Amino acid sequence: QVQLVESGGGLVQTGGSLRLSCAVSGRTYSSYGIGWFRLAPGKERELVASITWSLGTTYYADSAKGRFTTSRDNAKNTVYLQMDSLKPEDTAVYYCASRSHRNQYDSWGQGTQVTVSS
Repeated sequence: QVQLVESGGGLVQTGGSLRLSCAVSGRTYSSYGIGWFRLAPGKERELVASITWSLGTTYYADSAKGRFTTSRDNAKNTVYLQMDSLKPEDTAVYYCASRSHRNQYDSWGQGTQVTVSS
């Protein structure tokens, strides 16, 4: 079992920045990587970014490219999502999730609210 705790959400104005953190504990060896998802009212859950622990290989959704950056600190078992040039449409609850070696996101954090005001 892997436990994940997000932090760093909040209220920011359009064009501002936030950095989310995802602290991972438990059976971290079972985690292949971490994905950042978001869920906004009336919308489907979206994978916005992901990163692997070993090589640091990253993925970004089109909506995040050029504005969001994910990174990891293996020594701290922590993954970060730096979000710049935020837009009101980025408003959502952001979750980090652990991707298993079977390519499934099987452990989730509790989520952190990000609100971007116009």
